[in-house]
Amino acid sequence: MARALAPKGNTDKTRFDAIIVLGTPADADGNPTPRQLARVTEGVHEYERGVAPRLIVTGSAVGNRFVEAEVMARTAHAEGVPDSSIFPEPRARDTIQNACYAVQIMKEHGWRSAEVVSSAYHLPRAGMIFSHLPVEWRVHEAPPIEPGSGGSASLGFIETLKTVRYLIWARWTEPCGT
Repeated sequence: MARALAPKGNTDKTRFDAIIVLGTPADADGNPTPRQLARVTEGVHEYERGVAPRLIVTGSAVGNRFVEAEVMARTAHAEGVPDSSIFPEPRARDTIQNACYAVQIMKEHGWRSAEVVSSAYHLPRAGMIFSHLPVEWRVHEAPPIEPGSGGSASLGFIETLKTVRYLIWARWTEPCGT
C-alpha cells in the first residue's frame, strides 16, 4: 500500500535546477546495461527538452568494480551532453545515499529543485526518500526496457522488500546528513 501511495513530487514545476539520474549497475565489462541506458537516455532527453540545464548521475561500484556514475556520465556525454553539464556522484551505494549525496551536490551549487529519473519500479521508494529532503522535486519514469513491461516480477518483489526495509529500518538508521 505504501508503494501505491508514495509521493511523486512536492511541486508543480516543469523546469528544475537539475535532473538526478539514479544509479543501477553497469555490466561486468563496464558498459551500460539496458536498464542503466534507459535511465541515462531519458535523463538526456529531459535535458534536451530543457527540463534542467544539468544532470547529476549517481552511484558507486555496487554490482561490480565499475562506478555507476562514471559509466552514466560517459553515456550522457556520448549522447551529446557537455561535460560541464554532467555532475557525477560516485559514492552512493543505495537509493538513500543516491538521494542524499545528490542533494549535497545541489546544496553546494545553490540548486533547489530536481527531476528524479529512474525505472518505474524504483520510483515509489525513491519518492518516499526524496519526500524527506529539503528540495523541490518530482519523479520521472524512464521507459521500460521492453515495451509493455514495467520491470520483471522478480524486480517488483525485490523492490517491495527494499521498500519494507526502508519503512521499518533504513529510514531511521540511515538518515541523510543534508
